[in-house]
Amino acid sequence: MTSQTAPAPEAEDPHLWLEDVDGEAALAWVRARNAETAAELEGTGLYRDLERDILEVMDSEARIPYVAKAGGLFYNFWRDAAHPRGLWRRTTLEEYRKAEPAWEVVLDLDALSEAEGASWVFQGAQFLRPGCARCLVLLSPGGSDAQVVREFDPVARCFVPDGFVLPQAKSSVAWIDRDTLFVATDFGPGSLTDAGYPRIVKLWKRGTGLSEARTVFEGAPGDVGVEAFHDPTPGFRRDFVLRRPSFFTQELHLLGPDGTLARIELPADAEADLHRQWLLVKLRSPWTAGGRSYPAGSLLAAELAGFMAGRRRLTELFRPTATRSLEGWSWTRHHLILNVLDDVKSRLLLLTPARGGWRRRPFPGAPALGTVSAHGVDPRVSDDCFMNVTSYLTPDSLYLVRAGRAPERLKAAPAFFEAGPLEISQHFALSEDGTRIPYFQVSRRGLEPDGSHPTLLTGYGGFEVSLLPGYSGVLGRAWLARGGVYAVANLRGGGEYGPRWHQAALRQHRHRAYEDFAAVARDLAARGVTSARRLGIQGGSNGGLLVGNMLTRYPELLGAVVCQVPLLDMKRYSRLLAGASWMAEYGDPDQPGDWAYLQAISPYHNLRPGAAYPPVLFMTTTRDDRVHPGHARKMMARMQGMGFDVRYFENIEGGHGAGADNRQAAHFRALEYAFLWRALRS
Repeated sequence: MTSQTAPAPEAEDPHLWLEDVDGEAALAWVRARNAETAAELEGTGLYRDLERDILEVMDSEARIPYVAKAGGLFYNFWRDAAHPRGLWRRTTLEEYRKAEPAWEVVLDLDALSEAEGASWVFQGAQFLRPGCARCLVLLSPGGSDAQVVREFDPVARCFVPDGFVLPQAKSSVAWIDRDTLFVATDFGPGSLTDAGYPRIVKLWKRGTGLSEARTVFEGAPGDVGVEAFHDPTPGFRRDFVLRRPSFFTQELHLLGPDGTLARIELPADAEADLHRQWLLVKLRSPWTAGGRSYPAGSLLAAELAGFMAGRRRLTELFRPTATRSLEGWSWTRHHLILNVLDDVKSRLLLLTPARGGWRRRPFPGAPALGTVSAHGVDPRVSDDCFMNVTSYLTPDSLYLVRAGRAPERLKAAPAFFEAGPLEISQHFALSEDGTRIPYFQVSRRGLEPDGSHPTLLTGYGGFEVSLLPGYSGVLGRAWLARGGVYAVANLRGGGEYGPRWHQAALRQHRHRAYEDFAAVARDLAARGVTSARRLGIQGGSNGGLLVGNMLTRYPELLGAVVCQVPLLDMKRYSRLLAGASWMAEYGDPDQPGDWAYLQAISPYHNLRPGAAYPPVLFMTTTRDDRVHPGHARKMMARMQGMGFDVRYFENIEGGHGAGADNRQAAHFRALEYAFLWRALRS
């Protein structure tokens, strides 16, 4: 590992002005950098071919239109060349089974944006259940996390005159009944947490002003945020308040009709879920209850009424092993589906509560290979499930699974590239402390181990997020079909082996994720797959912090770096946008003890003049209100000032994603791949 230099004091940072997101000087700087990158990359035939191929995948009408059920109909949001902002539409199950279903358009985002002179990005809808005759549509200007909420009539297909409306904010809203909402939003000064999320929940009645809404709960300014929600299940109607003191802790309360709160007494870092009479508890740390001890990563079940009465009759539904972890779960009316990972390979189990205990069996029809996921279509009333099957080389297939029947394949995505000559393999690299780090490789069969192959390595390593195999027509067209090797590292900090894997790289142990990534890079070279000059790395968000640290710590291992919507200034991250909500993951830079290790993983502070850094492309978006674009701006400015080989692109729209529509996203991705091919083939 390369040595680290002492960080420059914040007061001496000459690039703070670039944190002014919409400042005239900052945007002029952005436009100048974008023009430099366009002049370098966009004029090539390679870029034009890449953009064409990527946009063809994104706009393909043969893609699977994934749906969600509401009120007996199946809703889908769809973008293509003719509808760049998108159509929110619906159909029946009978129509959906057809190769070309007849869709009824519910809301045309292109027409709405034109009529209102806005740049609306659809962020979903929340239906009033069970009837689904009303919904709250979430619209984001330009793709930011902050949204406008507007009441919509899906029957008449129009916004409700004088209906519920919330201005742009990072709001949380939930229906109680047709005339009542839970609302957590920006109520004015003092109503937000330090992270910029609501800390106050109110009950809002139709026909009254938001200022008249009654406060239900207040969190603390240092919390991540609070919200409230209503369970409309017949026979189990109830209200809940959820407080998140930190990113990985929560307090769940039952809200009584008189406004009293009854806390569900669980470990602070446990994750709770409720379905009918059942309480599920997933543990992030060991817990002893009812005279038994349960390890971190376990999933437990109890009847809520008995639990609230003080009884601790818990059933262990899942216990982790050295290789097995619980990735997630989903309810149907009578069953529970568990998504289990075994060395990062997925398996589904079906559990059913019954007298004398829970019955378990393999999920019917789930294949042995590929990444498999399943979820209930309408868990309050039905045992129907959607099952999705995919892999790096197998396009997605969507199945309808019904009790007593073989899975029915509803849709299959097309192949966007020739997979026959390619193969998937899994390997393990030894990290610096001897830990085995799994990674997947997608490459040509019979690859010559001569170290000559351009290879793209990616990872994430944070927030207990797992990277699982999945099909990408964009990656296939832009990289694999052109002869590139693709590798995905399952680093500590992620969730591939449960809480222990995540916690192994938490806070002061963050360096382990970077050591893991370096180990995979070395293993790819040692096996003759690639070499340092042919190895490119890519990461976004927390993955941007990952590749930023690879740049400053291990530049000798790399041939090119793509750093997207990244965290890079770990001295100021907690003061920028949602950064304060991530201190449970990284630490508090304002605490000397935390800054002692954070400064070592702050790429912005560890740049060394004259170092042999590989070429870098920084990419971000102006409207990203989650990770501040100032991170990428300042890193670019500092590296450019030092004379390094760097370029920069900032999309004006798109939020934390790549773009507000397919064309913007295709432009973003084409720049990335054009840069990589140019750098790794030279």
